[in-house]
Amino acid sequence: MSLNVELARNNMIEQQVRPWDVLDVRVLDALGAVRREDFVPEALKSLAFADLELPLGHGEVMLKPVLEGRLLQAAAPAQGESVLEIGTGSGFLTACLAQLGGNVTSVELRADFVETARARLRAADVRNVHIEHADAVAGYAPQQQFDVMLVTGAVAALPPRWREWIKPGGRLVAIAGISPVQHAVLCTRDGGGEWSSEPLFETDLPYLAHAAPAPQFTL
Repeated sequence: MSLNVELARNNMIEQQVRPWDVLDVRVLDALGAVRREDFVPEALKSLAFADLELPLGHGEVMLKPVLEGRLLQAAAPAQGESVLEIGTGSGFLTACLAQLGGNVTSVELRADFVETARARLRAADVRNVHIEHADAVAGYAPQQQFDVMLVTGAVAALPPRWREWIKPGGRLVAIAGISPVQHAVLCTRDGGGEWSSEPLFETDLPYLAHAAPAPQFTL
């Protein structure tokens, strides 16, 4: 294990993630335990711990570490909780969710991302993850409800049917709105099935496929 790699990992957590109000010790520990460099495209390994979005192909990106930390902290999966992730991407957040929660189902549209993420998760000995190749915005229907749902790409508006996938007492974390001003939101379903939502912070991410706003035509 390279001392420089571990120093870079520690600097990522202490100089990027923690100062952006990510103070949940479990989240910080997960970001330290999962080897981010093993989930970065080979050509970009030198940037594994940089404060940058990293391109994955198909117009998709690996999120900045600070954003990963904030989203994990908002979702806050507890040990044993079932987790649904929309957008597997590199598989890094998937591995972090698996470290924090119980069984993780991750839904990914891109077939090459599915295969690469499966291989990376196997290599990291992450066993409590099931990746499904499907379109979560159009057509996917899970066979169960989940305690936690985390969406890793933006949507112009939350699809109403996503709420049906969350157990009473569960929560959904997503990024919604019109670029360049989108908001991370925490939506919580109470024991009676009623929903409340809380805006968390502003950001700007690529949209999930089929989740961008409709084109606006002007004369």
